[in-house]
Amino acid sequence: MPTHRIAIIGAGPGGLTCARILQQHGITAAVYDLAVSRTARNQGGTLDMHPDSGQHALCAAGLWDDFLAQARPEGQQMRLVSRDGHILVDAIPPEADAAEGNPEIDRGQLRDILLDSLKPDTVHWGHKLTRTEALGNGTHRLHFADGTSTDADLVIGADGAWSQVRPLLSDATPLYTGVTFVETGLNDADIRHPRLAALTGNGTMMALDDNQGFVAQRNSGGHIRVYVGMRTAQDWHQQAGLDLTDTAAVRDALLEKFTGWSPELLGFITATDTGYTNRPLFALPVPHTWTHTPGVTLLGDAAHLMSPFSGMGANLAMLDGADLAHALIESPTINDAIRAYETVLLPRSIQAAEGAAEGINSAFSPDSATQTLAHMTQHH
Repeated sequence: MPTHRIAIIGAGPGGLTCARILQQHGITAAVYDLAVSRTARNQGGTLDMHPDSGQHALCAAGLWDDFLAQARPEGQQMRLVSRDGHILVDAIPPEADAAEGNPEIDRGQLRDILLDSLKPDTVHWGHKLTRTEALGNGTHRLHFADGTSTDADLVIGADGAWSQVRPLLSDATPLYTGVTFVETGLNDADIRHPRLAALTGNGTMMALDDNQGFVAQRNSGGHIRVYVGMRTAQDWHQQAGLDLTDTAAVRDALLEKFTGWSPELLGFITATDTGYTNRPLFALPVPHTWTHTPGVTLLGDAAHLMSPFSGMGANLAMLDGADLAHALIESPTINDAIRAYETVLLPRSIQAAEGAAEGINSAFSPDSATQTLAHMTQHH
């Protein structure tokens, strides 16, 4: 296996976890990412690492202590708020168990831990995959937008929702879930926005009712990332004649959609420090499977894109990366490894995707407040 050429497309948590574990066992893998550098794009919000998936992968990669040094156990707090601003459920992790459960970490911090663990020049930045050419016997030639190419005995599609590798295995494309988030944020929140910071708490605050809602999440550095969610048409802004670059117009449109909600919650719309980013949510059809193809496989969102209401996206991607790496380490051939990995990957992906679909449909439904309250009181 060490002599085979392994190409991982995408430098997200799953692909980097796979590369890290392979390197620990003397197997070289090259990672290709379309971003021009590791700092070129904001990596998004906070993640909770689950014991049987994300935490398991971090331990397998020898990075558990690095994770604990930056994790925020207090970020496990979950708070449910009614549309009139009253706190209905406030689930605070017991102090004695603060380092257990599902500690939070910023996505960017997690990615830096993984990147820093790799040998220099493992990740090739500025390599956008444009075409894949089959050369026979499972070998593929990868063509990149900068005009370069490379040959690989194994291509691992870790390139997210709109994967360029997925079409080698599947005709499936992501479908709109019917829910759109408009992302905004508060900087230095405890000082600049103390009332909203207090309402958010140390972790995640959700206020969901009648196909709408707010999700506010603590990040490190005093930042609170806010998602204003609504079940609506994917082109809702076009139907309204709205220019998404017009901050004042987007604010006014959101305020109109949330008429009747408490002034305090509406502050998550009006007090923005970051402007507004429209994010329609997509998911792959369930079940998403494919027929074994020599020399190619998928992990993470490329394999099982699902709604964020599962809380499983990065966790499953990292578990995928760890499982695939171990299959490559332990199997006599690449195709044996792919078969062993996909035998585990596909059934658990289907189960998780079904749960994620149920989660987002419950959270954004006519009876979302009652369903969310029932779920939180049961689990917290």
